[in-house]
Amino acid sequence: MLRKLTLAASVAAISLLGATPVMAERTDIILGVALEPTHLDPTAGAAASIDEIVYANIFEGLTRIDQNGAVQPALAKNWTISDDGLVYVFTLNSGVKFHDGTSFEAGDVAFSINRAMADDSTNAQKALFEPIASVEAVDATTVKITLKRPTGSLLFNLGWGDAVIVAPESADNNKTSPVGTGPFVFSKWIKGDSVQILRNDAYWGTPVKLEKATFKIISDATAAFASLMAGDVDAFANFGSPENIPQLQADPRFTVSIGSTEGETILSTNNKKPPFDNLKVRQALAHAINRQSIIDGAMFGQGTPIGTHFAPHHAAYLDLTDKYPYNPARAKELLAEAGYPDGFKATIKLPPPSYARRGGEIIASDLRKVGIDLEIIPVEWGPWIKDVFKAKDYDLTIVSHTEPMDIGIYARDDYYFQYSNQAFKDVIKKLAAEANPAKRTALMQQAQTIISDDAVNGFLFQLAKTGVWNSKIKGMWANAPVQANDLTGVYWEN
Repeated sequence: MLRKLTLAASVAAISLLGATPVMAERTDIILGVALEPTHLDPTAGAAASIDEIVYANIFEGLTRIDQNGAVQPALAKNWTISDDGLVYVFTLNSGVKFHDGTSFEAGDVAFSINRAMADDSTNAQKALFEPIASVEAVDATTVKITLKRPTGSLLFNLGWGDAVIVAPESADNNKTSPVGTGPFVFSKWIKGDSVQILRNDAYWGTPVKLEKATFKIISDATAAFASLMAGDVDAFANFGSPENIPQLQADPRFTVSIGSTEGETILSTNNKKPPFDNLKVRQALAHAINRQSIIDGAMFGQGTPIGTHFAPHHAAYLDLTDKYPYNPARAKELLAEAGYPDGFKATIKLPPPSYARRGGEIIASDLRKVGIDLEIIPVEWGPWIKDVFKAKDYDLTIVSHTEPMDIGIYARDDYYFQYSNQAFKDVIKKLAAEANPAKRTALMQQAQTIISDDAVNGFLFQLAKTGVWNSKIKGMWANAPVQANDLTGVYWEN
C-alpha cells in the first residue's frame, strides 16, 4: 500500500514538474501619453491632457459619456425632466465618498455647478453652464436644476470633464492633489516623467480590475515607438507616430486600433488681428492649403479632410471640403483683392503634438507659394495656453479641438479665435433650445455653413484615434467621444 502511494506521489510530482506554469494576471498598466498636463483639475483648465488622466478615473460627474458617445448615469443614478424641459431632478447614488473620506451629497453638486458658473470661475467651458438658472440641494441625495430655457444637451454637457463634481473641502488643491469620487485615487506626480493612480478599494461602484496605472509622459514620437517595442510601455491610447503603424500592425504582440475622435484639427486664426480680420485673406488661406498633403505628410494618411468644425462621423455633418479647394492661383487673386498683392509676413505658433509641428512645416510651405511668409515658433503647452488661448497673442496656430460637439465655441466673442457673427449666435441659441432631431440637424448644418463661408479658421482634418497596446490588454476605448483614457473597464487577459 505504501509503495502504491509513493508511486502515485512520484507520478504527480513528475506531472507537476512538466506542467506549464500558470502566470498571474497582471494588475498594473503603463500607459504612454504625449503631453504632460498643466495641472490635474479638469474644472479649471482647457488642456485635453488633464481629462486624459483624471476623467472617469479620479473624477466623476452626474452623468458620464461612454465610448460610443452616449450619456450614462454616474453619480446620479436617475433623473426626471419636467414637461416644459426647464426642471431636472437628479437622484444621487448613496454611500458615495470622496477619496479623503468626506461624504458626497447634493450640496457638493450645488457647490460644483455654482463654482463653475461664478463670475470668477476659471472653468474653460463656463458657457456649458450658462443655461442654468439655479441649483438646489433638495435633500442629501436629491438635486434640482432649473434652467433659463430648454436645453436639449444638458445631460450630455454634465458628462464633460469640466462638469465633474468636486468637494469644497478639497477643490482648491485639485490642481496638484486631485480628490474625486472615482474608482482610482491619485498617488503621485513626478513632474516631467509620470502620473500614477491606484485602485480605490473603497469605491462606491463597480470595482476596477487594475490595481495601479502609470501615465508615462513621452512626447517624442521616436521614443514612444522604442518604448513600445522594448516593453517599457504597455499601451498608447493615442499613438503619435503614424509612420510606425504598419510595422506595429504586423507585430502579433500588439493590438492596433484606428477609431474616431472629436478632434477637429484646424489652422486657428486670430480673426481680429490684421490682416486676418479681412475675409478675403482668410479665404486665401483656405485656398492655399492642401489638406490631403498635410494628412499624408504629417499624419501618414491617418485623418479625414474637413471643411468646417464638425466631426464627419456625426449624422449632422455637412461635407464642405469643396467650398475652398486647393487653388494657389485663386489664393493669390484673393490676396491681391484684399490689398496684399505681394503677400505679407506672419507668425505661426506650434504646440508640441506631431500633427502641429509637422503640419505647420507643410502649411508654411503651402503659404510661401502664394506670398505669405510664416515665421515658425515652436511652443510648449504651458506657454501656448497662456499666450495663445488666454492672451490671444498670436497670428496663426494649429491645434486639435477634441471637445465633443463644440461648434458652439464660435459663438463666444471672447474665445481665442476672436470671431463674432450675430447670425451664427442666433443659430446656436436656437439649437440649444431645440429638441426635435430633424430641426437640430438643420440648425447644426446651418451653423457649419456660416463658419465655413466666413473661413473663420483653416479647417484641416479630423484627427484619427490611433491606439496601440499589448495584445493581452482588453477594454481600451476604440473611439474618443470625449477627452479620456477611461481605465474603468481595462484588464489583462492571460
